[in-house]
Amino acid sequence: MAFELYSLVRKNIRSLIPYSSARGEYGGDARIFLDANENAFGSPLGNLYNRYPDPLQTGIKDRLAEANNIMPSQIFIGNGSDEAIDLLIRIFCRPGIDNILICPPTYGMYEVAAGINNIAVKKANLTADFQLHPETITGHIDENTKVIFLCSPNNPTGNLLKREAILALTENFQGIVAVDEAYIQYSGKPSLTEKLKDLQNLVVLQTFSKAWGLAGLRVGVAFASEEIVAFLNKVKPPYNVSEFAQLAVAEALQNKEMVQKTIELTIFERKKLETALKGFRCVRKIYPSDANFLLVKVTNAADMYSYLLSERIVVRNRSNVVLCEECLRITIGTPEENQDLIRAVGIYEKSFIH
Repeated sequence: MAFELYSLVRKNIRSLIPYSSARGEYGGDARIFLDANENAFGSPLGNLYNRYPDPLQTGIKDRLAEANNIMPSQIFIGNGSDEAIDLLIRIFCRPGIDNILICPPTYGMYEVAAGINNIAVKKANLTADFQLHPETITGHIDENTKVIFLCSPNNPTGNLLKREAILALTENFQGIVAVDEAYIQYSGKPSLTEKLKDLQNLVVLQTFSKAWGLAGLRVGVAFASEEIVAFLNKVKPPYNVSEFAQLAVAEALQNKEMVQKTIELTIFERKKLETALKGFRCVRKIYPSDANFLLVKVTNAADMYSYLLSERIVVRNRSNVVLCEECLRITIGTPEENQDLIRAVGIYEKSFIH
């Protein structure tokens, strides 16, 4: 059965007339702009930020399109990838009727965004080795399942989901499959953006918050078909990404060499930290990671977490997440930060583990 996008979109979204902003109506090179009720006299920061930003972030999209061998019209830029997650739910899911499907353990915002929009959440847990279980997923899908969210590399487990399983699921599902690739740069594997030409229901989410080191800017990306991106742009706020963020991202995109160096350093440090942690008796298991963090099973996660806090070292206790009992999620820090962590774990083991 061929995928039919239009019928999947909520009726009110299909008929929605989007807000027409001043910069959306005219984006040319004029001499005087008196159309947007901006402060013409500038700001405490000068005259760089007194004008509204490009509502469609054209400069960023042109660079990303070239890098990913797709068209700019296949790219949505959002206020973090969380905005794209929320918009996908609002565009395709009818409140109180439709549902999304997630595969725990996974990123928590999918469920939160669904709850905000009064959308039910179906859960098909990953396997013990944190992979998709196709039969379980199929058993949870019903006629009102409109969006499946997958995280690969997965958070909080760190591993890539098997590519063939993702593609098979997408090919056989009549709704939207959103694959969150926030950590893809650390995996050394290609992005699923190369499959967009074959799969009209695929949406690939990425972010500038991780490998690009721009978490404070809150800029996320959704790659999809032109039709899906058109709906995302239709529903988003008119100026959802600030001028400051757009200028900073555009500058960062010109320095990919530095980003690649930090990725390589992170992976090197990840391997060093994994080796060091394996030497402690209180560490029971370290799960394979394709991301910039490790999921570590310890003898008493709450106890170790509290001790690390006393040393002013903050990790994430994931023990309350399904399949992650007694697990800490540890982000890869600088060499000095990682050494401080290792030292603290050593003191904890000598002092509290018998």
